[in-house]
Amino acid sequence: MTKNILIVDDSASLRQVVSIALKSAGYEVVEACDGRDALSKLDGRKLHLIISDVNMPNMDGISFVKAAKELPGYKFTPIMMLTTEGGAARKQEGQAAGAKAWVVKPFQPAQMLTAVSKLVLP
Repeated sequence: MTKNILIVDDSASLRQVVSIALKSAGYEVVEACDGRDALSKLDGRKLHLIISDVNMPNMDGISFVKAAKELPGYKFTPIMMLTTEGGAARKQEGQAAGAKAWVVKPFQPAQMLTAVSKLVLP
């Protein structure tokens, strides 16, 4: 069964880099440009992982994680933050909201895929 991953980032080029890495590893990818757009994609489809930036217009990543975790169908979907934010306080805020992993940009695609493989259950 194909594993579906939602990428949420306001940078189209970053979404493209992440998407290429994920697709080359066999994942299906859904893209959203910010938290509000991402919430509209949480429409009942099965997602095995959500990868979200923190700093975005309209709805930031932490607010998105909180909103996603309130939806019954996505309460247990693992979320990875992929961001330039590396501070301990911000990581703690993300973890409290429901994020399971935190990868700091710039990143190596192999590093991200290792984290993805730990979060996407077989």
